[in-house]
Amino acid sequence: MAINHVDHHENAPDAANLAPGKLELVREFINTAELDHDRDQLNDPAGLKAWLVSKQLISTRVPIDAPDLERAVEFREALRDLLTGHTAGKVGPAATKRFDAVVASIPMRLRVDDTGWVRVDAAGEGFEGALGELLAVTHAAMDDESWQRMKACADPTCRWAFFDRSKNRSGHWCDMSTCGNRNKVSAYRKRQAAAPSRKSAHK
Repeated sequence: MAINHVDHHENAPDAANLAPGKLELVREFINTAELDHDRDQLNDPAGLKAWLVSKQLISTRVPIDAPDLERAVEFREALRDLLTGHTAGKVGPAATKRFDAVVASIPMRLRVDDTGWVRVDAAGEGFEGALGELLAVTHAAMDDESWQRMKACADPTCRWAFFDRSKNRSGHWCDMSTCGNRNKVSAYRKRQAAAPSRKSAHK
């Protein structure tokens, strides 16, 4: 049974994967790279600027250079690593170390809102402010525990970010009909291939 990896990111509705509120912006940022199709909206400084402008994170007057691109991509992949840990059930030390290293250089500040709640906000401007806004949204999601439902598809060739809406937070695939089904078929074939070996061992 052949399973074709259709482009479910473009051709199928992604509504089931959407994150609530501002957290969707972080999910969209992570998904600027489609790993299974070797496509990346942040493939050069112009692409990064276009994305940030489209999300109203910077104005068209803000310059974006190669070091900015490197930082943005590293931040994106550090976030993806955290989501991969959510899917696996545990975020490893390598992922947390990578994330800590990236966010250490993003200027942030604490503020008290009109309800008396202490919040984390971006302190920088321009590109620094854009990264800060993404980090602030991430921090707020960690605070309200919605962050734990943000996951990366368990298919290692996909790793598409999705929001797990299952009751017991057991989601592993961005799309069960493609990534999930393909991996189930692959696992079945591996079990079938190993079956003769097991039978021979019992003779």
